[in-house]
Amino acid sequence: MSDATRELPLFPLNTVLFPCGPLPLRIFETRYLDMVRRCLREKTGFGVVLIARGREAEGSPKFVELGTEAGIVDFNRLEGGLLGITCQGRERFRVIESWRQPDGLNVGRVEDVAAEPAVPVPGEFEFLAETLRKILPELGEFYAGVTRNFGDAAWVGHRLAELLPLATPDKQALLEMQDPLQRLATLAPAVRKPET
Repeated sequence: MSDATRELPLFPLNTVLFPCGPLPLRIFETRYLDMVRRCLREKTGFGVVLIARGREAEGSPKFVELGTEAGIVDFNRLEGGLLGITCQGRERFRVIESWRQPDGLNVGRVEDVAAEPAVPVPGEFEFLAETLRKILPELGEFYAGVTRNFGDAAWVGHRLAELLPLATPDKQALLEMQDPLQRLATLAPAVRKPET
């Protein structure tokens, strides 16, 4: 394995995780309970990848190549022996190859995707940042641990992409974009601009 790639446990889900975004999960399958224990012990993350075909409960669903690493920030025991974990998105990655371990856990050899450039939110899209300023406080505890950066185009785009009621494939397409201003331009029609 080269220095440019690393091994990462993969969690195929019917959701898209964005960098810095929150993700609460309820864990009950043995393979994922073991994965969480290992991540907590080794202080590592796991990869969240969108299922392209199949279901979460199936042994080996087909999933997309580009995902986001999730870091566990909190956990608690839930009723019925379930484990509740709260995760936060880290960097994006691309799956180079993947395989299933004997315990059923999907693992991938991944390469990190370069972080998007830090670009200020341009004036024409300032209303998108203002919309987030208004709605995030209303979301309560779910977004309490999310660092806020209303001036950064990538951060604003990621938050809107995860919050707006968009089709999951559209969210994945937004995650895969490398240009934060293109993402804002794509999202802008979905947000009503305030009357001036």
